[in-house]
Amino acid sequence: MLKAWFGIKLWQRVLGALVLGVIAGLYLGESAESIRWIGDLFIRAIRMLIVPLIFFSLVSGIAALGDLKKLGSVGGKALGLFLFTALASITLGLTMGTIFEPGVGLDIALDPGIEIQPPPELSWTQRLLELIPENPVMTMAEGQILPLIIFALLFGISLLMAGEEAAPIVKVVDAGAAVMQQMTMIVMELTPFGVFALMAWVTGTFGFEALAPLATMVALNYAGCFIIILLVYPLILRTIAKLPVIDFYRGIFDAQAVAFSTASSNAALPVTLRCVQRNLGVSRSVSSFVVALGATINMNGTAMYLGLVAVFGAQLFGIELTLASYLLIALTATLGSVGAAGIPGSGLIMMGLVLSAIGVPLETIAFVAGINHIMDMMRTMTNVTGDATVAVAVGRMAGEIDVEEYESADDI
Repeated sequence: MLKAWFGIKLWQRVLGALVLGVIAGLYLGESAESIRWIGDLFIRAIRMLIVPLIFFSLVSGIAALGDLKKLGSVGGKALGLFLFTALASITLGLTMGTIFEPGVGLDIALDPGIEIQPPPELSWTQRLLELIPENPVMTMAEGQILPLIIFALLFGISLLMAGEEAAPIVKVVDAGAAVMQQMTMIVMELTPFGVFALMAWVTGTFGFEALAPLATMVALNYAGCFIIILLVYPLILRTIAKLPVIDFYRGIFDAQAVAFSTASSNAALPVTLRCVQRNLGVSRSVSSFVVALGATINMNGTAMYLGLVAVFGAQLFGIELTLASYLLIALTATLGSVGAAGIPGSGLIMMGLVLSAIGVPLETIAFVAGINHIMDMMRTMTNVTGDATVAVAVGRMAGEIDVEEYESADDI
């Protein structure tokens, strides 16, 4: 029985759980409330992962970059472009969510006694001070996301600066990141049960119309990814690399196909490297560094989606987002992506990170978990295309690209 269960891919089990949850909710009606605790257990398990996963993964990811002095201009340019595309993507997601309002019209009441505290009115200097934790241990215990990310970034950079003396700590951090990845995989196995219970509760309580926002979310996810691929990336290729856009997409098509079909940047990594090196003419040294770095920290499609989901969740639960909330979403999604990329279930974990930072209930995850894989396919293709775009741009700036080979991509 268990062998047959685990023989089914997780996303298929989750999608099946969503369908069965809807059916159960329509049948049970409001009595579906009795199984909601299963979904709450799943939400608590995700919340349990956020702090240690982000800390270990973020520090490990930075330490893996190597000596800061050896990164040179190539690393700085790549990181700058990755940050630019991430901010552009998260802004797009926030804008689409605000304009199209996918969560409006379906008000989900919070449990009695639960109140969402609005962000305190602080000056910019106070907000800046709040980013630096006075007590990192207390910051972790209280789940303060932004100070945690800042501390993890500083800790990781300090490990690089310490060099060989910090090697034992780097090994411990890498081991911690590996352990948290395994724990994440365990928690992700709870997803079908959590989605079933929460969807049954939502459908039983609010009716079939509660499912309408899902179709809107899928449409907006794909539209946002297409905008990034067809507008943001070509802008970089035209203004920075000064190379033809059509040749780029011809050369990277194989990697896009693998990324879309597998929904895994890691699975597409070998194909992406081959396309960037052989089809687009980027040198092996630049392409290997930039594409591998991108697979670790570049999540443009996911960044766009996180902005969209954050606005969706706030609308769903009737929570008003302030300008400070929007800035917080952008900051947490951008910085948090450094540590979360490449981790199984990273989309849901990152979702929990962003939602926690702005005080939106994690029950929002229940609405999108069942259709996450359908959207993740497009997001992964967007991420991989971004890796290749930055590799070409950096290769062009560094003089490490064969332009003739790039422009012959249409002959491949």
